[in-house]
Amino acid sequence: MPPSPVDAVVSDGTTRLPTSERRRPRAPHPGLVLAVLATSVFLSALDAFVVNVALTPIGQGIGETSLPRLSWILNGYAIVYAALLVPAGRLADRYGRKAGFLLGLAVFTVASLGAALSGDLWVLVAFRFLQAAGAAVLTPASLGLVLTTAPPAKITRYIQIWAASGSLAAAAGPVVGGLLVQAAWQWIFLLNLPIGVAALVMAARLLPGGRHDTDTRLPDLLGGALLVVAIGTLALGLVQGSEWGWASGATLGSFAIAAASLLLCLARSARHPVPVVDLNLLREPVFAWANIATLLFYVAFAVELLGVTLWLQQVWHWSAIETGLGVSPGPAMVFVASALGRRLARRVPVGVVAALGSALVALGTAWIALRADHSLDYAADILPGWLVVGVGVGLALPTMISSATAGLPPDRSATGSAIVTMAGQVGTVLGVSALVVILAAAGAADPAHTYSRAWWISACIAAVSAFAALGITPRRRPGTTAIG
Repeated sequence: MPPSPVDAVVSDGTTRLPTSERRRPRAPHPGLVLAVLATSVFLSALDAFVVNVALTPIGQGIGETSLPRLSWILNGYAIVYAALLVPAGRLADRYGRKAGFLLGLAVFTVASLGAALSGDLWVLVAFRFLQAAGAAVLTPASLGLVLTTAPPAKITRYIQIWAASGSLAAAAGPVVGGLLVQAAWQWIFLLNLPIGVAALVMAARLLPGGRHDTDTRLPDLLGGALLVVAIGTLALGLVQGSEWGWASGATLGSFAIAAASLLLCLARSARHPVPVVDLNLLREPVFAWANIATLLFYVAFAVELLGVTLWLQQVWHWSAIETGLGVSPGPAMVFVASALGRRLARRVPVGVVAALGSALVALGTAWIALRADHSLDYAADILPGWLVVGVGVGLALPTMISSATAGLPPDRSATGSAIVTMAGQVGTVLGVSALVVILAAAGAADPAHTYSRAWWISACIAAVSAFAALGITPRRRPGTTAIG
């Protein structure tokens, strides 16, 4: 029963709001909530792109020149991030997305400080593991919060903006990384501290609390551990295969452990009441094709991005800031193209938009591969292809992610977003590992031919991703209409 106006007048003669009104805080504007959540995605994505450009300066700073060992600064992060995303998503669905977001952001920020203070490769890798754990918790929680706080008519647009914030970080990351390492490589991690603290304060005040799901059962944590082992040992075998020998016991053992761990993880997921990977979601054709296309896309892009960065630094001997400026035009196109992709998706099937993006990545990469030579002219031989790649990424990636998650039931939104993001991170691990294998197998005799081969492989994988992306267009049910 609503309170009477008389209830607002108390014995001291003062007028107060009814108790029910005093306890009901005013809901923050959904756009402001989106801004806070997108900032967290920007932060984790910025870290990835900054480290790509800073990999060589980091090696110089800690006295490490081996690319296979340095690659663990990238792969270690991607492996832990990929493996923990799904259990973290399920925990966020059940125990509170706000709490998960705040915890993940706090861990990521503290681990960034630890990474900055590291003076040894493996200590740095350990803090990268911890950074990844924090990012794995905050990412699905943030998208789950986007889905539950967005106005119903704007859910797809809010998802695309959330995904595009990572694209903005990709555009800023190379230049920011190049500038920061001019002072010291540690600044690429110290940058996360003020952004992380500010986001924590705003999130604590603005984000809605509560749990979406009352199911208090724990996810299959053993299944999550098996997934870590599977991805980690696969990357270990690929990265170290050239040094150990492809037929050696260590290499074959790594691959065998990876296969066995993956099979055990899938077997547990099929039987466990709260599996690490919800196999029922993969029976949805749009979701399944989006994961396949995303994985292949990230494999291709990881080879392309790290290949261009290493080419500029190690073959042309560009400085970190020169490399950052050279890499940034491609990612800068991503943010612009993602807006174009949102408009195109209103007129043509989303699968066509994503496929077009992947095809452009293949085309731009093929341009660079065709013209690879020691006497490359950046403006004529790299920049045109790199701009085309940037446009392709902007069309494909936000479209794949939004299409994969937009049709999921609300109680599986965070889990579903975790699975598709996990697919992308696994693709990153495979792409980085593949580039390390190609470079190690060829040696330093003819770098132009070696990098050209890597970019051709990247172009072919992107082309296959384009075919897979055609499957993400949802089938229209009888009696339904398209939403513009």
